[in-house]
Amino acid sequence: MQGNLQVRFGRRAIREKGQVTLVPRPAPYLAPASDVWKLNRLEWAAKTSMLKTLAAKHRSRVSHMARKYQATVDTPHGKRNCFEAVTERPGRKPLIARFGGIPLHRQKKAVIDDRPAVPAPARKELVTRFRKGRCEWCQQYAAMETRQVRKLADLTRPGRPQPAWAQRMARMRRKTLIVCVPCHQAIHAGTLTAVTV
Repeated sequence: MQGNLQVRFGRRAIREKGQVTLVPRPAPYLAPASDVWKLNRLEWAAKTSMLKTLAAKHRSRVSHMARKYQATVDTPHGKRNCFEAVTERPGRKPLIARFGGIPLHRQKKAVIDDRPAVPAPARKELVTRFRKGRCEWCQQYAAMETRQVRKLADLTRPGRPQPAWAQRMARMRRKTLIVCVPCHQAIHAGTLTAVTV
């Protein structure tokens, strides 16, 4: 960008629009508010922060950066001051990065267009296994409990042979085994017998 002002945006957004506004418009649900003008303080803080960052990067003063990038833009509410960096491209529209220039006026008839609700994330595998209600050891349908080990590496320790339930967990590559209450008690007692499935 002009004067080494680098603005990081996705390439697609720049390519599609050819113009980037750095300060987003206030959310539609704020437009009808009677005190939307209070966002001016937030805009001031963002502008000041941007100018101080540019000044530090270019080892210059804030007032020099403000003078260098100051511009005026036409809006439906008249001309507005903003900060703007333009990159000329041969044979194409110039890239324009603009900060500010958005009037913060109350809009009594603003249409609130909420985003659709985000669908709930898919259920975790452990929850799906648990809700089946089927013991992964004896294949009986009953009340379920979860047998869990701290690390998967604990199931494949060299030395002592591992019990059958631990070998099954290692084969499944899972730290958990969904078992019925009698099987879980047998695991803790060390009396769980091998079941062929």
